[in-house]
Amino acid sequence: MEHGKERSGEEQVSKKKSATIRIQWVQSAIACPEKHKRVVRGLGLRKLQQVVERPDTPAIRGMVAKVPHLVAILK
Repeated sequence: MEHGKERSGEEQVSKKKSATIRIQWVQSAIACPEKHKRVVRGLGLRKLQQVVERPDTPAIRGMVAKVPHLVAILK
């Protein structure tokens, strides 16, 4: 019976849709401080105009808030 409970818990987790945000790198970081470049790289962005999907967490939102002039959040 316990095994059945674990399975139903796994199903509930897989059915939950985790919130994500799409982030696009829109402005070059050439003249920006090194810290800003590290934030952009930490978001997983490598190329200009690249779009990545990240979990919508306070940590990711905070990173985006540090470089609003370099990235955009897409709907």
